[in-house]
Amino acid sequence: MSLPICTYGNPVLRKKAEPVAEINDDIRALAKEMFETMYKEQGVGLAAEQVGRTERMFIVDIPVASDTDDASGERENPEIEMPLVFINPEITGHSEEIQIGQEGCLSFPGVFATVERWYEVDAEYTDLEGCRKTIHAKGLLARAIQHELDHLDGILLVDRMSPVKKVAIGGKLKRLVKETKQAL
Repeated sequence: MSLPICTYGNPVLRKKAEPVAEINDDIRALAKEMFETMYKEQGVGLAAEQVGRTERMFIVDIPVASDTDDASGERENPEIEMPLVFINPEITGHSEEIQIGQEGCLSFPGVFATVERWYEVDAEYTDLEGCRKTIHAKGLLARAIQHELDHLDGILLVDRMSPVKKVAIGGKLKRLVKETKQAL
């Protein structure tokens, strides 16, 4: 079952996520519904806050065609099997190298912004079987992990935009907030 996406202006998006105490059937069902929602909306990542929940978890599924280095055309994360469920995740390390690229967000339909992120990240998380895992991610996967982890901390795409970009799309953001508040 697909879940409704919470859009900019919904207060749940600013809440800091609560750690998941136990991996149970409810958490597994939530992950399944989040995947159905993300695929329906054609996203590559989705945090629990984006579907109105406050569990500290997110999902990611980077298509193989999008997991390539622009310069070499080589896969950046060939050893990592998708999709991934991150429960109680944390970044434990990162590269000094920065990547600058366009980001969108299902909570900001039609809005894209240039955002700086670390090119590589190391992260720890718990999977759906309750096992603690580590991951070393590059490129788009690293970007998605950082973006979704921001959601768990109440940080949104608009917070990563340049002041000029915020002014440029100010009208669109105000309309989105107004539509969101009317829907609540």
